[in-house]
Amino acid sequence: MNHPAPVCLGLQASFGFGDRIGLATPGHVAAMRRAGDGIAPIYAQQSIREMIRTGRSPQQVMQDALAGMQAAGAEEITGADADHLKTADDVTRTVEAGFCFFTIDPSDYVDQGADDYSESQLREKFSALRQQALWFDDYCGTTRTFGNVSIEFSEAVCLRATVKYGAAIQQAIALSGVIREANRAVGRDYEIELSVDETPQPTTLAEHAIIAGECLASGMPLVSLAPRFIGELEKGVDYKGDLQILEASLDAHAAIASELGPYKLSLHSGSDKLSMYGALARATAGQFHVKTAGTSYLEALRVAARCDEDLFRRIVTFARSRYETDRATYHVSATLDATPPAEEIQHARELEKIYLELWDDVPQGKGFTEPGRQILHCTFGSVLSGTLGEELVQLLSSEQA
Repeated sequence: MNHPAPVCLGLQASFGFGDRIGLATPGHVAAMRRAGDGIAPIYAQQSIREMIRTGRSPQQVMQDALAGMQAAGAEEITGADADHLKTADDVTRTVEAGFCFFTIDPSDYVDQGADDYSESQLREKFSALRQQALWFDDYCGTTRTFGNVSIEFSEAVCLRATVKYGAAIQQAIALSGVIREANRAVGRDYEIELSVDETPQPTTLAEHAIIAGECLASGMPLVSLAPRFIGELEKGVDYKGDLQILEASLDAHAAIASELGPYKLSLHSGSDKLSMYGALARATAGQFHVKTAGTSYLEALRVAARCDEDLFRRIVTFARSRYETDRATYHVSATLDATPPAEEIQHARELEKIYLELWDDVPQGKGFTEPGRQILHCTFGSVLSGTLGEELVQLLSSEQA
């Protein structure tokens, strides 16, 4: 069976499966079959950062996903997400590989300190950005309504938004132009997601409206936006925060997306955020995208925990040695001191629980039992790029049904 090329999914609810090893797609297909109709899968999904860490190319990611679909007998449509693109070279490589959903990540251009600047600091920095934010006067001093959400764009709000996101908006629009021309050259339809989630502070409603409004005004085919939601969205664990407050915030963000676009709201760091999924679906009336990557890797490690205890113990030990370095680009709170090393844990099942379990005896949205899961989540690149990764792939291949 020759599977058709990935397609644009538009506003259809979608779920992105990041496969860091290249063997997980048949399992993802099985999960989608259990989920039933209504959600479209994106099996080919990988960020440039993950490709670098795992030594994979865009072509390999695409080929592995399509081959996995074929092996599983999957005939449904699928998207293909070139995730966290930052440069023109990122775009060129992923267009050549056949991706059609492009996630722009302008986080390098976001002023991460803007929320803490004094008024004088904001005004000083604003003067240097004034020509990049010609939209400032259009918003400043206005009040706008998005469905049942009213937003006051005061001078202070607009100053901070300009300083924080002015350069990032310009970069996103510029990279959108690169994506447009690259796809025009090959005659392929495409769609864009914008990621502004990698900031320490939540994206305010005013910031969301300005970012999306200016990108849409530029002609960007924005199909999905990933704000930084309130609460803590740490890697490898469920949502940490008040779910009632989160639901109210999701409703407000969804109102903006519906009024300006419509476009989907996207949940990044979606791995294991089980308590968020229903709230996101309800708030958006089904116009959502969820993006995961870490879950299938961690479940691959569960195979090692149950089928090759020695390999799993060595992976845990190596991951602990790499954690302080590899955690630098992730939002996590796990510490080595809070998690016993493998040699101190006698029983295999206890080792698996400490390093892989998440949901045991934990109220939804209130935290997690063991920090070991985050240690393994963050160190995937170091594991997979060495001999331990080779051993893991061999084990997974031998244990395939």
